[in-house]
Order: sequence, then C-alpha cells, then structure tokens
Amino acid sequence: MSAEATVLYDAPGPRARIRNAVIAAAFLAVIAVVSAWVIMRLGDRGQLTGDMWRPFITASTWTVYILPGLWGTIKAAVVSIVAALVLGAFLGIGRLSEHRAVRLFCGAFTEGFRAIPVLLLILFTYYFYAQYGIVPPSQLAFAAVVTGLTLYNGTVIAEILRSGINSLPRGQSEAGTALGLRKSQLMRMVLLPQAVTAMLPALVSQMVIALKDSALGYIIGYVEVVRSGIMSASFYGNYIPALIVVALVMIAINFSLSAFATWLEKRMRSGRGKRGKVEAVDLEEAVAP
Repeated sequence: MSAEATVLYDAPGPRARIRNAVIAAAFLAVIAVVSAWVIMRLGDRGQLTGDMWRPFITASTWTVYILPGLWGTIKAAVVSIVAALVLGAFLGIGRLSEHRAVRLFCGAFTEGFRAIPVLLLILFTYYFYAQYGIVPPSQLAFAAVVTGLTLYNGTVIAEILRSGINSLPRGQSEAGTALGLRKSQLMRMVLLPQAVTAMLPALVSQMVIALKDSALGYIIGYVEVVRSGIMSASFYGNYIPALIVVALVMIAINFSLSAFATWLEKRMRSGRGKRGKVEAVDLEEAVAP
C-alpha cells in the first residue's frame, strides 16, 4: 500500500501511474482520430466552408434567430430556477419537520415528482393548461416549460437541501437548542447558512441542468436557443455550423454560471471566516477582566 493515500483510494504507485498515462494517451489518440475523421467527412460534404459560417457574422441571424431564442432559454431557466429554489426550500425543510403529516406529504411529493421525466411533466402541464384555459395561449408553452422544470428541479433541490442539513455535525443543532433557539430560528440562523455553503456546487449543477433542460420546450413549440438555431439552419442550410454555434453559446452560459458559483462560494466562506474571527474577538473582550 502506498504511503500517500486519499480518503477514497490509495495513491497510484509507479506502475499504476505508467498504466494510467498509457491509457490516457491511447484514449486521446482515439479521440483525435475520430475527430479528424468527423472533420474530414464534414469538409467533404461542404459543411465547414466559409459560406456555411458567413450567416453568423451578419447581424440579422443573431437578431432574428439566435438572440430571441437565447432570451427564451434564459427567461425560462431563471424563472424555473428561482421557483425551484423556493419549492425545494419548503419541501426540504418540510421533510425535516417535527410533524409527521408534513413529513409524509413533503416526502411523497418529492419522491413522486422526482421520479417523473421532465419531458413528461412539460407535456402534461402543457395539455392541462390548454384543456382548462389556465394561462393565455401566447404564454402556454412558456408556462408549461417553467412548471415542468420547477416541479422536477424543486424536488431534486429539496433532497440536496435535506442531505446538506443532515450532513452537518449534530453538535450544531444541540448547541442551538441549548441556547434556547426555536426550531425555525435554529434552521434559519444556524443550519441553513452552513448547509447552503456546503451544497452550493450541487445546487449550481442542478441550475445548469435546468438551463439545458429548457431545450425540451422545443417539443411543444417553445422558442429557445436550440429551436432558434435549428430554424436558422433550415433557412440557411447550415445545420452543423448552427448547432456548433448553439453549443458554444450554451457552454459559455454554463461556464459563466459555474464561475459565478465558485466566486460566490469563496466569498461566502471568507465572509463566514471573518465573522467568526470578529465574534471570537468580541467574546474574548467580553470575558476579559
């Protein structure tokens, strides 16, 4: 066994490192060969010529197709993420409630909607809203996409929140109870701030999933960036370049979201550390003779 070990596995030895390097090099070589073959095939079919990319350097392509679709994606993602965070907070805290009826209801709601595919939720809410005229026809597709994403991601966030709170040391709850905090005060002032910091990467991953799943609105006619990219491709006849541009746009958005989450997590941790130091100093001054 190697002297250097991690929590989950032993650090690889010299032979294992050589084997891993060989496997990685072989995998990269296969990827390079496949990529070169794909590029050659696309070039033979004329999909990589300058004429295919020229529409994306004209303003009309962006103002008519890409930007309206991008706005639809961002609008649906932002609304559904905010609603999912609210729903997830209620369900996650409800599953930790002292009242058995509340725990059972929140648990059944969470497990039920978490098991249903997002596409099925979107289709169901679309036809449900259309059947009973709950929303105007002009907002029907948007409402169905937002509702489907909210129900699914809200239940997943509820589980993330519940597991984040349960992962905290038991002494945190016991200390808050010893100080005379009520259950709501303990949750709001002690448990949630620590749990949110710990589970922020998982929350961001779920937000990225919600952003990507907004493309499922294509099936009910919702105009988002993938649909607008395909509409642009059908007009110009450049499907491969259009899909590449759409993929780059989505990568840029998701990368920006991940970078913001990393910055926010560092800021929250540093802020909490500074507050802890200030509180420690105040305590020392208070007990000093």
